[in-house]
Amino acid sequence: VQLVESGGGLVQTGGSLRLSCAPSGFSFDDFGIGWFREAPGKQREGVVCMKSRDGPLHYANAAQGRFTMSSENAENMVFLQMSSLAPNDTAVYYCAACRYDGGQWYGGYWGQGTQVTVSP
Repeated sequence: VQLVESGGGLVQTGGSLRLSCAPSGFSFDDFGIGWFREAPGKQREGVVCMKSRDGPLHYANAAQGRFTMSSENAENMVFLQMSSLAPNDTAVYYCAACRYDGGQWYGGYWGQGTQVTVSP
């Protein structure tokens, strides 16, 4: 199983970025897939989890209204469109298998991560 993220970079406050994830050896027909992030000095946190392909999405409060997760079934890829970015969005973003259950985020099969840096 391999999940490869891309699309990170440096952006100014208020800007946008689109992250991509290409999973291989992993089908999100039956399993959740989503995004997590880890900011410097902080624990990894869930951003959004899609409960199987085209399934319902759960967004973290910090992502609600600004971030949008989508999938491209033909390419077996998922994306995270981020807008109105702020410096506290600076983190390494990971694509991973995920589950959100009872207020808890669960992740696995981590990609290598992609750095997102938002300048003031």
